[in-house]
Amino acid sequence: MPSHISNVRPAPDQLLTALADYALSAKLTSDEAYDTARWCLADTLACGIMALAYPACTKLLGPVVPGTSIKDGARVPGTSYELDPVQGAFNIGTIVRWLDFNDTWLAAEWGHPSDNLGAILATADWLSRQQAAGHTPAAFHTPIAAYGQQQISAPGAPSRPAHAQLTMKDVLTAMVKAHEIQGVLALENSFNRVGLDHVLLVRVASTAVTAALLGGTREQVINAISHAWLDGSALRTYRHAPNTGSRKSWAAGDATSRAVRLALIALTGEMGYPSVLTAKTWGFQDVSFKGNSLKLARPLGSYVMEQVLFKISYPAEFHAQTAVECAMKLHPLVQDRLDSIERVELTTHESAIRIIDKSGPLNNPADRDHCLQYMTAIGMIFGALTADHYEDKVAADPRIDALRAKMTVAEDKSYSKDYLDPEKRSIANAVQVFFKDGSKSDKIVVEYPIGHRRRRAEGIPVLAEKAHAAFTAHYGAAKAASLMALFTDRSKLESMPVHQFMTQFVGS
Repeated sequence: MPSHISNVRPAPDQLLTALADYALSAKLTSDEAYDTARWCLADTLACGIMALAYPACTKLLGPVVPGTSIKDGARVPGTSYELDPVQGAFNIGTIVRWLDFNDTWLAAEWGHPSDNLGAILATADWLSRQQAAGHTPAAFHTPIAAYGQQQISAPGAPSRPAHAQLTMKDVLTAMVKAHEIQGVLALENSFNRVGLDHVLLVRVASTAVTAALLGGTREQVINAISHAWLDGSALRTYRHAPNTGSRKSWAAGDATSRAVRLALIALTGEMGYPSVLTAKTWGFQDVSFKGNSLKLARPLGSYVMEQVLFKISYPAEFHAQTAVECAMKLHPLVQDRLDSIERVELTTHESAIRIIDKSGPLNNPADRDHCLQYMTAIGMIFGALTADHYEDKVAADPRIDALRAKMTVAEDKSYSKDYLDPEKRSIANAVQVFFKDGSKSDKIVVEYPIGHRRRRAEGIPVLAEKAHAAFTAHYGAAKAASLMALFTDRSKLESMPVHQFMTQFVGS
C-alpha cells in the first residue's frame, strides 16, 4: 500500500527566515552603501521623470478606475496622481523601468534592483501621509511602525518606538535591503536559464522590505515572502526575439504592485506556506527550478548597493553600454564615411550574444533597445544615444539597417570570464571598423562602463547631470535646482519625512 503523505506542517524554509530576518533586523553600517543609495534614488527618480514624456508609458498610469483618487494616498512623481499603495507601486515601478535607464545588476541572473523603488516609495509615502494625518489604516491589526522599529523575535532586533515618523533614512535603508535581497539571490540562481523572468526577484525583494515597512511581525513577513514565491514567475518571452515588446517596460511595475498587495494581505493575519520552496513535487524548486536548490551565495549585508551598476550615459541594455561608448569614440572617424565601410567587428561577452545579438527587422522601441547592433550603429552614425533614437521616426533612417548589415558579432572568452569574475565584473565590448580601401580603425575596447563601481568617482558627477537635465525638462530650471539640492546633503535628506520629500516631486 502507498504510504500516506505527512500533513505535519514544517518549519519555514531556511531561505524564507533568512530573508525575513534580514529585512526586519539587519543593522546597516556601510557609509558607502548609504551614499550610493542617495544617488541611486536621484537617478531612479530621474529615469521615471524622463519616461513621462512618452505617451506609450503615460497611457498606463493613474488609478485602475479613471477619475478616482485616494485621500492621503501615494503620489506618483511628476504627476498629480494620489493612489492606493498597490496601484502607486505599479505607476512608480513602470515609469522607473520604462526607458531601460535605471541601475543594473549582472550576475547568474541579471536585473535592475532600483525597480523595487516602486513598492518602497509608494508604501512609504502612503504610510508617512497617514502618520502625518494621525491615521492608522483600518486594514492593520497591529500598529504601524517605522521601518525596522517593530519588536521582532530575531537577534539584534531594533527597539525604537512605534509610530515614529518615517524618514528618507528609512527609504534608503529599504533600498539597500531590497538591492541586497534581489542581487544576492541573483548571484548563483539563474532563473533566466529555466525560462523565468528576473522580475520574480523584484517581487520577492519588494515583498520582504514592504512587509517590514508596514510593521509586520516576523511571522507575517515570512508569510508574505512565501506568497511572493507562490506566485511563480513571468515568462521571459517578452524580452526575446521574436516577441520582444513593451511589457518588459512595465513588468517591474507589475511585480512591485503585487509585492505590496501580498504584504498587505499577510498583515491581515493571512496564513503563509512554510515549505513553498522545498515541498516535494509542489514546491518552487521542483515545479519551476528543475529541482535545483535555491541558495544565498553570500551573507546578506550591503554588497549589492555598493557594487551596483548605473546606466549614466545611455538608455541601453547594460550589456551594450561599453559598445556604445566605443561607437561614440568612432563617430568622428566614420560619420562621413558610412558608405565606405566594408564591415564592423563587434567583440563581446557571452551574455550579450545570448540576449541582445539580433539580425533582421526590429519591430518597436523595446526591440531596438535590446539589439547590440542597433545601439552601436546609432552611436556611430549620430554620436549620441537617447530614448528618442529607439522611436519609429529615427529607426526609419536607412543608414541604420545598412550599417547593422555590415556588423559581425564574436565572443572573446576572456571578456566572458571577466564578466563572471566577482572581483572584476567587467562588461567589456570592442568595436573595430574596416573600410573598403583596406584601411581600418583602431580596435576600441572599453571594459568598464562609466556606471561601474571602478569608475564611481568619475560617474557620480555625470549621474547628477543626468538627473538635473531630467528634472529641468519636466519641472523647469528653478524647480530642478531645488530638487537637486535635496541630494547634496545626505544628513538632511535622511532626516526628511517621506511625505515632505515626495511633495517636492508632485507635478501636473
